Order: sequence, then structure tokens, then C-alpha cells
Amino acid sequence: MLNERSYTTIISPVISEKSAIQKSNSNTYVFKVAKDANKKEIISSVEEIFGVKVSSVRVLNTKFKNKRNRFGKYKTGTYKKAYITLEEGKEINLENPFK
Repeated sequence: MLNERSYTTIISPVISEKSAIQKSNSNTYVFKVAKDANKKEIISSVEEIFGVKVSSVRVLNTKFKNKRNRFGKYKTGTYKKAYITLEEGKEINLENPFK
């Protein structure tokens, strides 16, 4: 049974060139996750929502970056990323994940 915490742990997938390379080379998906989530919560959320078996999880806290535009200086937000490696032969369809 899916609970609310499963859906609030995983915020969104990270769509970038680096994450696409990770996905094709080592079957690793990158997600933005809640700041208070730990590895066990992330594993259980991915397995419940997407119905796949997770082999490993690596977690990274991103740092802010100093930016500048014509209105002045500002800092970007911080967030937590999770690199999720699935077992061999499993994949997540990010366009329609509940299929």
C-alpha cells in the first residue's frame, strides 16, 4: 500500500546531460529527493512507486551557487540528489512511470 511519505520523498527526476549518460551507461537514475530523506526511505519509495528492485543508492547534498544578473547578486537553492542504481534488466519509464 502506498502512503503519502512515499510520494513526498521523491520530488522529481533530474533531467540533464550527465543524468542521461548515467542512465545509458550504468542503469542509474537521478532524482531530487526531500532533504530529510535517508537511503532506506528512498529505496522503499522507489520500489513502491515504480515497482522495480533497487541495488544501490548514493546521496548528494548540493551546494548553492553564486549567480549574477542585471538586478544584482543572488544564490541558487540547495537540494538533495539521489543516484539510484537498479538491478540488471530493470528500467523506469519516466514519461509514463505508472504503466
